[in-house]
Amino acid sequence: MSEAARATDWLLKPATSLAPLDENRARQELAEIASVAREGGLTRLTKFLAGKGEGQDFLAAVFDLSPFLRDTARRRPGILDGLFDQTVEARLKAIGAAIDRAYLAEAVSESGLMMDLRQWKAEAHFLIALADLAGEAETVLTVRRLSDLADACTRAAVDFLLRDAHGQGKLKLPDLDNPSKQSGWILLGMGKLGAHELNFSSDIDLVVFFDPEAPAVVDPLDATELFSRLTRRLVRILQDRTEHGYAFRTDLRLRPDPGSTPLAIPVEAALRYYEARGQNWERAAMIKARPVAGDLAAGAAFLKELQPYIWRKYMDYAAIADVHSIKRQIHAHKGHGEIAVKGHNVKLGRGGIREIEFFVQTQQLIAGGRFPELRGRETVPMLGQLAARSWITADARDALARQYWFLRRVEHAVQMVADEQTHTLPEDDEGLERIARMLGFADGAAFAMAFRASLQQVERHYAALFETAPELSTGIGNLVFTGDVDDPDTLQTLHGLGFQRPSDICRVIRGWHFGRYRVTQSAEARERLTELTPALLRSFGQTRRADEALMRFDEFLAGLPAGIQLFSLLQSNPALLKLLATIMGAAPRLAAIITRRPHVFDGLLDPALLTELPDRAYLSARLSAFVEGDRLYEDVLDRLRIFASEQKFLIGVRLLAGSIDPARAGRAFSDLADLTIEAALQAVTAEFAARHGTIAGGVVSLLGMGKLGSRELTAGSDVDLILLYDHAPDAEESDGDKPLAPSHYYTRMTQRLIAAVSAPTAEGVLYELDLRLRPSGNKGPVATHIDAFKKYQRQEAWTWEHMALARARAIAGDASLCGEVEAEVAAVLGQPRDAAKVMAEASDMRAMIEKEKPSRDLWDIKLIPGGLIDLEFIAQVAVITGQVEAGPRAPAVPIARAPAVPIARAPAVQIARATGTAEILSRLAPRFAAAGIRQELGDAYALYLALTQMTRLCLTGAFERDDVPPGLSDLLLAVTDLPDFGVLEAHLKETSQKVRKDFDLLLRAGRP
Repeated sequence: MSEAARATDWLLKPATSLAPLDENRARQELAEIASVAREGGLTRLTKFLAGKGEGQDFLAAVFDLSPFLRDTARRRPGILDGLFDQTVEARLKAIGAAIDRAYLAEAVSESGLMMDLRQWKAEAHFLIALADLAGEAETVLTVRRLSDLADACTRAAVDFLLRDAHGQGKLKLPDLDNPSKQSGWILLGMGKLGAHELNFSSDIDLVVFFDPEAPAVVDPLDATELFSRLTRRLVRILQDRTEHGYAFRTDLRLRPDPGSTPLAIPVEAALRYYEARGQNWERAAMIKARPVAGDLAAGAAFLKELQPYIWRKYMDYAAIADVHSIKRQIHAHKGHGEIAVKGHNVKLGRGGIREIEFFVQTQQLIAGGRFPELRGRETVPMLGQLAARSWITADARDALARQYWFLRRVEHAVQMVADEQTHTLPEDDEGLERIARMLGFADGAAFAMAFRASLQQVERHYAALFETAPELSTGIGNLVFTGDVDDPDTLQTLHGLGFQRPSDICRVIRGWHFGRYRVTQSAEARERLTELTPALLRSFGQTRRADEALMRFDEFLAGLPAGIQLFSLLQSNPALLKLLATIMGAAPRLAAIITRRPHVFDGLLDPALLTELPDRAYLSARLSAFVEGDRLYEDVLDRLRIFASEQKFLIGVRLLAGSIDPARAGRAFSDLADLTIEAALQAVTAEFAARHGTIAGGVVSLLGMGKLGSRELTAGSDVDLILLYDHAPDAEESDGDKPLAPSHYYTRMTQRLIAAVSAPTAEGVLYELDLRLRPSGNKGPVATHIDAFKKYQRQEAWTWEHMALARARAIAGDASLCGEVEAEVAAVLGQPRDAAKVMAEASDMRAMIEKEKPSRDLWDIKLIPGGLIDLEFIAQVAVITGQVEAGPRAPAVPIARAPAVPIARAPAVQIARATGTAEILSRLAPRFAAAGIRQELGDAYALYLALTQMTRLCLTGAFERDDVPPGLSDLLLAVTDLPDFGVLEAHLKETSQKVRKDFDLLLRAGRP
């Protein structure tokens, strides 16, 4: 082919065809990029994009399916034009070479290097994605390319910093052309970076050490400070967001004891730590460790010294059980219900990527000490080695390798949509269809079928592995509970299973067998329980607070009317038994509910429990069925309490089991409150009207405030409400037997609603109501006329009241009045304000809260400096000062409608205004908060939400750091995807410090 001909031939040849979501839109997007190319003088690209063929069809589909790739092409069409001259592989090599030379330019500055790295990384990122979607690159090549790119960027930044330190006299490098050589600065890539398996939008995990005796070190005593400072600059170079984006988000939390160690640790100190205090999760993490930058020879020498620590010749299975416990987000599921596709976490969910990785790692830890060939970093090659040595079957090897690469493709597709570090499939039909088409499936249904089959295959092999693991399959020893004297061997068995008071446990179990509870009075029930007892003890023993777990289970049994069905079910369903043990061992709040109200356990028997998402439609349908028919007023209120109690419990169980994430749990708890409070309002309205009649034109609206308004309720939240009403202007009193004036009527009706929701009955309390956010607070009437509300908000309300209004949401009542209230709230929030004054008042208010109500400790997440209040204040100030960008119109959220008492109403209201803190933070205007700050605030909120949802779900009181149920510690690690509680605390501390810094920057800038 001639050079001239070659120059017009586009060199990326799609091996797969993709279909856009919208053909017309896709062609329009391609035309827009062609227009940008024309303006930039890219003649051959313009001509190519205007033509027809497989390449153009492919690009049109890609740009319709991925807004991130489309926007990159618009900004830099020259990347596409370059594919006339070089293949993707050749261009990636050229980019890698350019990055490797970046530090050599004499005039290069830190800001210049940051710009260059970001531009090269953006081009390479785009090309890697394009080649992946085109089928030009298999996923194994894609992850290698991403890892090589991260390596190159890290090396370039490290070499630049070393030369800079040399120029300042801080180091004396032996070879300026090879700055890292003998520098003593060791950077190990961990996790997916270490294994050359990065995902598309991955963070990079680094652990940094240094050798103070290295030839380049001038002053060993200053080395810790020097290398920590260089590491801090390295992170800034790689991850700070600028107008050119970012290179790689960088995580240093896997270093030894991150809460109390510097960013760079001396080699000898690190070796002493691992030898004396290193934990099993750290051994597992070190399997993938690889020197990626800095002094590679020193890094290799360091890892060689660590070999005996990582690879023990004689591996005890208790250590494997410990790793299994610490990484408890991986469960040996046995199909407890179908797997939901929408909203499924491809990485951490059932049958996900982490299960395959952990499947391999545990086998490596067991056998790698004796067989060096099992010490590799990469997942799929190690599956091959494990099969070659007969540790796993060829079937397991082939199936897990195939599903690993399939799930990695799914993960990449999810991340290529918007370049977000997410592993969760969309929850809406269009989002799922988008992912399906990016992967070449005909539609969402075909993808869902393949995806579910993949997850089921993974979890089947994973469960089989741990069923046959020696620590789970050996006999557990004597278990004799006859007579009235403890059997010594049984005491020893119980102690070995994890019980600290084996004699007390014997006494409890003897009580079961003596038929002292109704549930064990029949001979058949006792027989079934006897058969179940070994599995029960093993499951409770694994909760790491075994005695408490079993005692709670004993209380549960004491309240049950019968047990044959339950014992049979637990015996045939180990996943349900494991879930019950987790509740008893890690979640005192849920255990108390299940003990006081054993009927809520019935909900766990539904095989679809973990599949069906508890969204508004799901909850509304079940509430309709539960309260249908003509019922007395008191019966309606009791049934609402029963329903809410059971559904709170089941939402909590889903969160505990990992089938929904903390954000989804918050929405579900809020939807449940909307629906049940609406049903209570309808019942109260009808009951009150029967006695006092109705007011002409009378209507009410409930305005949800606080966490109800923002749809962020937790299991233990109370509910903030404002009741607003309106009526005909000439209405003087109600038309019933006992007429009341309008203001008196609605005040009394509100008091009746408070009692209906908050008064304890035999079935407990529906919700604790808080009406203090109404106009004039506790001094004002409990019900407020809409006109008085409008006047107050516009003329008298304080700044903090408008901040609170930023989370307000009409949740129930007359639809037309709800619409009017929504419009008024939006108008009040949109009023022009002195932004500096608002920020000053909010800052002063935060300082006052901090002084009058200081946080107890780091775990007082709401009150700590840089905690939830700081984030909520930032979001609320942004709303009322107009610093939030408009987003896509929210989906219709109908005003809650329960069936208890039918009330005629207008069409449902749509809530388009964002009230959720997370959404507001993600939409902060760039002029108010730069992209990097938005990312930090969003990540912080996600962390706080995860910790708050889980602790409120599991605990009835405050989180006590020194008395955390070990099972809860594991759950917190699972929901945050962190390996160790010390790492979690360090991350929490670091996050709060970042948030406080951002709070000061955004709300206190220029103030002392």
